[in-house]
Amino acid sequence: RFPNPDHLLKNGETGKVQMTVPLKNALIIPQKTTYEIQDKVYVFVVDNKGIVHSRNITVLSEMSDLFVIGNGLNENDKILLEGVQTAKDDDKIKFSYVSPNEVISHLRLKAE
Repeated sequence: RFPNPDHLLKNGETGKVQMTVPLKNALIIPQKTTYEIQDKVYVFVVDNKGIVHSRNITVLSEMSDLFVIGNGLNENDKILLEGVQTAKDDDKIKFSYVSPNEVISHLRLKAE
């Protein structure tokens, strides 16, 4: 139960509730690095030879422009940031590394 002094909420009505929950040691990635096939979410992981490999991931939570990852990636994986829609599994690419801080600084992060 919670207070409803102005009686704005009536019995039987529905609504959305937004809660802030702290996440410890969360692995987050930009949503734009992912693609979906039949309700499954994937990223392209880049190996040390510059070859991309499709990998299924589990998304725990969505934030503005970001996904919180549950399974499928670890903190040392390098993922494809640009060209996700045109890449194919086992493509060899030339890439330059962009630090996570630089990537996040260019996202549209906003408070809701």
